[in-house]
Amino acid sequence: MAITLNSGFKMPILGLGVWRMDGKDIRNLLINAIKIGYRHFDCAADYQNEVEVGEALAEAFQTGLVKREDLFITTKLWTSDHGHVIEACKASLKKLQLDYLDLFLVHFPIATKHTGVGTTGSALDEDGVLDIDTTISLETTWHAMEELVSMGLVRSIGISNYDIFLTRDCLAYSKVKPAVNQIETHPYFQRDSLVKFCQKHGICVTAHTPLGGSVSNTEWFGSVSCLDDPALKGLAEKYKKTVPQVVLRWGIQRNTVVIPKTSKLERLEENFRVLDFELAKEDMDLIGSLDRKHRTNQPAKFWGIDLYA
Repeated sequence: MAITLNSGFKMPILGLGVWRMDGKDIRNLLINAIKIGYRHFDCAADYQNEVEVGEALAEAFQTGLVKREDLFITTKLWTSDHGHVIEACKASLKKLQLDYLDLFLVHFPIATKHTGVGTTGSALDEDGVLDIDTTISLETTWHAMEELVSMGLVRSIGISNYDIFLTRDCLAYSKVKPAVNQIETHPYFQRDSLVKFCQKHGICVTAHTPLGGSVSNTEWFGSVSCLDDPALKGLAEKYKKTVPQVVLRWGIQRNTVVIPKTSKLERLEENFRVLDFELAKEDMDLIGSLDRKHRTNQPAKFWGIDLYA
């Protein structure tokens, strides 16, 4: 299954996110994922593993496991490179050993102190607060993103962690419209207004935390996982699926792209088996009633400032 973006390119509705994947594990994870059937991989300069991803992809191409044109590869511009968009994209392409990206996203809608192209630093000021650069506008960053399309380095461009206000602004000043807005959304943080606004205006929504972050975000941010919800456990029993499979299927039936992350082979296989069943309308509505407006990914822990305040 795939969604056709406003750029005309098709994006697989199910992908694998590589956030917090250790470099030593990436080769086996990506090779196995391709063998299972994954064709969409979501990366970022800030994940500090583009080199290892690139090595795994090169092996997959060289051994004939898959062709480049059969994969959809996303990576992202870090906040410290907003004034160096073209150089940052080229640095990511070099690490990933690719000639072009299928999708390049503005990772966060804020520019921070430049720390060197591709270094993805999050510089803090003397008070321990993120050192925000107030001289570079998001419009300036976006027009540089558009240049990447003209140069043939990127097929589609998009945004990430943008709210309705910022997404509307981007639509107003863009010549090349954002194809995707990648946001946190899951049963406990549904953000229906933002999802519907994006879809109404031809922007595909990708859920970067489609399972609510599970154990990872509980450990890092002290968040509550939707995977323990009794209603979701009941639906899993009804459909003879796991709770993560039910949650991913819910995301797909909202017409959002889901990119769950896992470092376990059995979870890779489990997460991929979500295209062989369908949730009934009453069960979609039941999950819709579970919203807690609960954000699980909160970078304020590292940045000393709540950018969502």
